[in-house]
Amino acid sequence: MYKGESVTIRCEIHGDVEWEYEWTTTSSYKPPKQNEYRIHSVHSYHSGNYRCKGRMRSATLNTTEWSAQVTLTVSGKEAPLPVLAVSPSWVSPGASVTLSCQVKHLSAGWSFYWYRAVPDMISHAQRPYNVKPLPHISSATAQGSHVIPGGTHTAGYVCRAGRGDPVYFTDYSELTFVWSSDFHSAASLTVAPNSVQHHISDTVSLNCEGNSERRLSRFNHIGYLSHYYCTGTGTGSTCNMNSQWPQNSVYWCESGSGDFSNAVNITAQDTDVILVSPVLPVTVGASVGLSCRLRVRNNLSGVFFYHNDKLVQNDSSGQLDISAVSQSDEGFYKCEHSGKVSPQSWMSVKAHRRAKGETFFF
Repeated sequence: MYKGESVTIRCEIHGDVEWEYEWTTTSSYKPPKQNEYRIHSVHSYHSGNYRCKGRMRSATLNTTEWSAQVTLTVSGKEAPLPVLAVSPSWVSPGASVTLSCQVKHLSAGWSFYWYRAVPDMISHAQRPYNVKPLPHISSATAQGSHVIPGGTHTAGYVCRAGRGDPVYFTDYSELTFVWSSDFHSAASLTVAPNSVQHHISDTVSLNCEGNSERRLSRFNHIGYLSHYYCTGTGTGSTCNMNSQWPQNSVYWCESGSGDFSNAVNITAQDTDVILVSPVLPVTVGASVGLSCRLRVRNNLSGVFFYHNDKLVQNDSSGQLDISAVSQSDEGFYKCEHSGKVSPQSWMSVKAHRRAKGETFFF
């Protein structure tokens, strides 16, 4: 058990005889002469072996044998911080997400509680999020995993575990995010120039749009979360990121009303050649152009384009045009110029959304 939990040690003797109880223990605290010993907040000094026996009130010389011993081990520390994992971390439209909560050195009796993060725009960096129970879970779950049904947008989650009566809770887990590139009706993020890759010397504008106060959030490649309160008026605010931004980060916007925008993954590259490819998913049937760009913006010729490491085009104009995107076009792309190869980027393809009242014939 962990420091602060409650425990009851009970001596049970079957039959109708009235008993007095005697305890022996290797701990520094000896239980009272009652059949039940309740510790409301255990500490390490309660650790030890416990045994009991009974003595008849009507015949004090008649006693039972000593019971088998029970060993109580109490850690001097509070319960370890739970670890929350999400799968997948990037969710496709309509897909479900599995949350998994684990307690190190897990012992019996834990139940698990699930929460979503709500942006706190008032306290800013001191407490960037509040937590609220997931609306579709009325109570704790006995299992350390929970499935959130399809339709998940970008969101943050935490969990904690609890057991006993009254319930002893662990601390909350670290905040873990699920990201979606789908636009949210109440908040959205756009990037200019519209490309996953940028040179580290570039200035990139990230624009948050929504109906309430907004901030830009960044989760970088080493797992550090930061927030920016960007300039803007009306329904939009813009952050201009320059050479100080990290090499690889996920960005999204959060609003004072608790909404999360779509997320984008953009990179700053210290290479001579980069691939210019769309940040957001491309809809099936749409046209898209990918291009190769040098650190010094000269005209390009003799550019090779690769899709999933397979050569797909040798183009003198330095651009790969796809007139009608299909699902097979999804994947990793990179370009090569004069023997120098760009990093690769993933181009996502999403299905065409049927408009209300639209009918398809097959």
